[in-house]
Amino acid sequence: MKAWKGKRVLITGAAAGIGRALAERLGARGAELILTDRDEAPLAATADAIRGAGAIATHHVLDVTKGAAILQVRDAIHASGGPIDVLVNNAGVVFGGAFLDVPLQKHLDTFSVNVLGLVSMTNAFLADLVGRPRAHLVNVASAAGLTAVPFASTYASSKWAVVGFSESIRLELARLGHRHVHVTTVCPLYVSTGLFEGARPPLFTSMLTAAQLADEIVEGVERDDVFVRTPWLVKLVPFLNGVLPTRLADALSTALGAAGSMEQWTGRAPEAPKAPARRASGRRPR
Repeated sequence: MKAWKGKRVLITGAAAGIGRALAERLGARGAELILTDRDEAPLAATADAIRGAGAIATHHVLDVTKGAAILQVRDAIHASGGPIDVLVNNAGVVFGGAFLDVPLQKHLDTFSVNVLGLVSMTNAFLADLVGRPRAHLVNVASAAGLTAVPFASTYASSKWAVVGFSESIRLELARLGHRHVHVTTVCPLYVSTGLFEGARPPLFTSMLTAAQLADEIVEGVERDDVFVRTPWLVKLVPFLNGVLPTRLADALSTALGAAGSMEQWTGRAPEAPKAPARRASGRRPR
């Protein structure tokens, strides 16, 4: 994807964090943005900010776990401007903690959003990409999709699924003759969006910012990279896991702090409930 101007780009999970940072950068490059998120107020605020900066942006409230809602949004997008050129599957959730300490519903929600939501979005919009002269599918996975992450077992395994799905779709598209549709899988270490509050990056690395990752994603897509792995340590993970005996790989993960990186995870703190407004009595304070 060498030029963004005029390209219709759909980003899920666009209200904040990585999704918003990507929208800001692609809007500045002339892309026509279609932003979705399940949180209406921050999504609208992001879209307003993007438009205020001079970019074209529309938004749709969307929960990617709702298949019927995805199809309704797809129909609305087609009616308002036609098919998309780029799909960025960014929406995701994370729950940390020892497996048995995390409620089962949170494990199931992790797979529902991170895997089934991504697959559902791809199923709804892949025909758009195939029908365009040049198109791109961007799936935001994680470094956790490349290695074991204790205390985040379902999160890590959901991202393993994203990596496997992305690679399989990439090769399938090529074998079907759709080489004009490129697939990029994004595998970052922890990003400081609040979702990973309490997590500790491995030695010799630090938390990424959403802005840093967005820059790397844009550059990777422009180069048609198959993977965006960041920071540098993540680039070594597939090789090390491939050549080292399991016990040695486990020992290295422990020594670097990767195996224990999610032990202190707390996640984004819930918002405090707003105090009810006091009814004015008309009396002056004493």
